[in-house]
Amino acid sequence: MTMYFNGDTKGFEMTLNSQIYVDKSELIEVTNSYINTNQRFICVSRPRRFGKTMALEMLSAYYSYGIISKKLFENLKISKKDDYEKFSNKFNVIFINIIDFFTAANNDVDTMLNNIKSRIIENVISQYPDVPYRNKNDFISVLEDVYKSTDIQFINLIDEWDCIFRELKNDSEAQKKYLDFLRMWMKDKNYIALAYMTGILPIKKYGRHSALNMFYEYSMTAPGRMAKFMGFTEDEVKELCPKHDMDFNNVQAWYDGYYLKNIGSVYNPKSVVQALFEGELSNYWTSTETYEALKEYIELNYDGLKEIIIRLMAGERQTVDINHFSNDMVTFQGADDVLTLLVHLGYLGYDSETKEVFIPNNEIRAEFRTAVRYSDTLAEVAKAVHNSDEILKETIAGNSKRVAELIEKAHLETSHLQYNDENALSYTISLAYYTARNKYTLIRELPAGKGFADLVFLPRKNFQDMPAMVVELKWNYSAKTAIKQIREKNYPEVLKDYGGNILLVGITYNKKTRKHNCRIEKC
Repeated sequence: MTMYFNGDTKGFEMTLNSQIYVDKSELIEVTNSYINTNQRFICVSRPRRFGKTMALEMLSAYYSYGIISKKLFENLKISKKDDYEKFSNKFNVIFINIIDFFTAANNDVDTMLNNIKSRIIENVISQYPDVPYRNKNDFISVLEDVYKSTDIQFINLIDEWDCIFRELKNDSEAQKKYLDFLRMWMKDKNYIALAYMTGILPIKKYGRHSALNMFYEYSMTAPGRMAKFMGFTEDEVKELCPKHDMDFNNVQAWYDGYYLKNIGSVYNPKSVVQALFEGELSNYWTSTETYEALKEYIELNYDGLKEIIIRLMAGERQTVDINHFSNDMVTFQGADDVLTLLVHLGYLGYDSETKEVFIPNNEIRAEFRTAVRYSDTLAEVAKAVHNSDEILKETIAGNSKRVAELIEKAHLETSHLQYNDENALSYTISLAYYTARNKYTLIRELPAGKGFADLVFLPRKNFQDMPAMVVELKWNYSAKTAIKQIREKNYPEVLKDYGGNILLVGITYNKKTRKHNCRIEKC
């Protein structure tokens, strides 16, 4: 019989035995502070493969009554805390993964809920056979009777809590039954010392209120005290890289980009661990789900969404109002709701200080490239991105005529963008050099010499044999004038410590002729 009640520590032991392990045990200090308080109901949402299940396995090992797990924690950070032993193995722990029950029930919510109740009842009664139960078939009364007889409270650990909202997106009746069950199980129940749920989506809103309004929520848009446990921090990744002979700068380019207030950069644990384990940078996180998951949402027909996606792919940021998102995958009032969902799914980063979203890193940038390649509504963008490898190659070769042709083609393919100033021109240029960001750091408006360089492409550490590029954009001027400005204002001065070659690239657009021109010179 599968144990969902005071189970063993095998899951957490396997995590500790892994070749790459990052100590997140201080999460226990936070959850301990919530026990038997009004804040004891916690819902933590973050993207797939961000360590949600491992956190629950650790909490289960620490809290579960009837097992002795002290030895597992004696070398971890939590063991140095003053109240470390206060709640160790002191609670009856119910630990379930909702998606397991949902799948076993063939996606039928009624069957799933009946199975959850019956399995937990079986587990509880098998461990407490001598309790005088009023009704062994009634889920709530069984839990109440155990608490009354033993004075041992329960901790509920629920993984994939939101799978119903992801798998049954349009079945509001099934969703309501599920939420009613969770509320009946936990709300105003003294036998609950702590409830900790994890998923991808925050708790579903109905109108102005949540059906589970007793929960305190922590998410990618509002991480609060849980921020340092939402992924790997930059310091943690810096510590791991030399141990596994990986260059931090390259790992940073591939997997950095998620930004959380008070923590800064956050990395996808799945991708970092596998990259270090395999010794190779690749799309590990996005390979666990098809591009269709992203394509479905960027193709939605909301005013401005298409243009926003193009700007994001061009490296821009977009201000977003996250407050109206209904926390499901179908109720959208506009482009902001779609973008907020993409933050929760992990396809966009969110800066809570500036209220802006952005594409976080190379791994996700590659996923956007794949999604638009097979998109009917963004097919023209895919063409512009497809040519980006050739544009970089021709730029390095100094073939200014061909570069101008390719940029003009990229402009035509994204012509629905407002294209009437140098700022708009920069979107086209950024898309045209889309894949260059795999090898270069792209910096906009970089203070340099006597002004600001429009675009600077600085080779990443493993691509130092490639030339750096200083790009000046001009509207209704000649490419020669653009190069002249680069030299007169001494923009290359900012690259004085770079030991490789430097290319000066002037790109212009003539509004009357609707032609692009390019001039490339070596510095």
